[in-house]
Amino acid sequence: MSTTALPSVEEPIVALRGGEGFVAPARRIRDLPGPPRLPLVGNALDLKTGASHVALEAWAREYGPMFRFRIGRHEILGLSEPTLINEILRHRPRECSRNPRLAQLMDELGSRGVFTAEGESWRRQRRLVMRALRPEAVKHFFPVIRTVTERLERQWRAAAAAGRAVDVVRDLKRYSIDVTTWLAMGIDVDTLNHPDNPLQEDVEYGFATIGRRLPKPFPYWRWIRLPADRKADAVAARLRATVTDMIAKARARLDADPSLRERPGNILEALIVACDEPGSEFTDEDVRGNVGTMLFAGEDTTANAMAWLLHALAVHPGVADDVRMEADALLGDETLVPEFGLLDRFERLEAAAIESMRLRPVAPINGARANVALDLAGLEVPKGSIMLLIGRPIATDARHFVEPFAFRPERWRGAGGESADDTKRKIFPFGGGPRYCPGRYLAMVEIKIVTAMALRNFAVALDIPQEDVREFFTFTMGPATLPLRLEPRTASRP
Repeated sequence: MSTTALPSVEEPIVALRGGEGFVAPARRIRDLPGPPRLPLVGNALDLKTGASHVALEAWAREYGPMFRFRIGRHEILGLSEPTLINEILRHRPRECSRNPRLAQLMDELGSRGVFTAEGESWRRQRRLVMRALRPEAVKHFFPVIRTVTERLERQWRAAAAAGRAVDVVRDLKRYSIDVTTWLAMGIDVDTLNHPDNPLQEDVEYGFATIGRRLPKPFPYWRWIRLPADRKADAVAARLRATVTDMIAKARARLDADPSLRERPGNILEALIVACDEPGSEFTDEDVRGNVGTMLFAGEDTTANAMAWLLHALAVHPGVADDVRMEADALLGDETLVPEFGLLDRFERLEAAAIESMRLRPVAPINGARANVALDLAGLEVPKGSIMLLIGRPIATDARHFVEPFAFRPERWRGAGGESADDTKRKIFPFGGGPRYCPGRYLAMVEIKIVTAMALRNFAVALDIPQEDVREFFTFTMGPATLPLRLEPRTASRP
């Protein structure tokens, strides 16, 4: 993560332009404005566990779209200029890559796969993952998504009938991991109905471990094992055993039915087939790492996006009524989406989801490493430099959005509306460039079917004061807690 000496004149420098009129405030990272730091640890103590994004966003607002800070001996560039962020994302994975420290942390937990892979290994793994997550595959899988959604509906109906608030964060994480394991591994773990299964809690603790370790100035856990680190070891061992069992069962299915090797039914089977090919560069460790990546990627991100959307609808009843009218009209007598093709018609719901992602991004901070020397609008960024891309200050800037802190889904609708997929976009809910999130389509399917089910069947309200809903950032950013009270609306449905 250290800043190396400036490259010689012979080394190529990739120049990336900023937005119209934007010029870097300094030529060198060390000359940029930034927060005062302490000896040895730098700004590490400012990055509080669970709230490091708050400090980074505050620095972006105070010091501008380019600032520097230090963790230990490592000088880091903070960046919140939208055009440059788009350019950096577009130049992955060649000129820029993910933060290598993140890859190390995920590798320690046994989940280093396509998310952290680079080069040709990333390209081949991504082709396999994309094949399983393309719209046609998700459409084929829709009956399973609907089955898991029915389970969630039954649980929420039981809670509403008993007058109990729903622990939305917990339930949606179990829902997401059930969908992911069924889609990616062909296994129905059903953590919604079997809360004694430790899988979801283990994945969540793995996320928390990565978030806790990432801003530390020194990797102390490689020499000193605190209680939290010993628990992380136990979690990693259980996850490894679980994934190993999944791989063994998938291999047994392939051996029992060799035709599956021609047309694998899920991501795990496709990875095993690729691993078993003569001369394959894949190993069982690559398979195991990608299964772990699928568990991590499929749990927190989508669950937190759904939780924040339900929170927004609970505190904005007018918008909730608007989306509910759409759900009532599209679903008729059904309690949840009956067929895949109907999902594309939820225009108001999709707009509300995008607006929720703008205000409550589940990935507010993204790390990047310069693989070559860069010139960022006049700023010299040596090869090897670490950059943190900070999105929310852009998404809540009045220069980019009218009433930037207001929840206005209509801004994403109509011919003159914003576009979340525009190449000059100001929000980055699914990343961008070649490493655009491969699970984006599946995530939107889950968000739509769950939210439509919730609004079609219940009136949704917060069960705690709004000021007690707190953001908590580990690997992703979600509500620390979000109890919702659901009131059945059977009598009020048309």
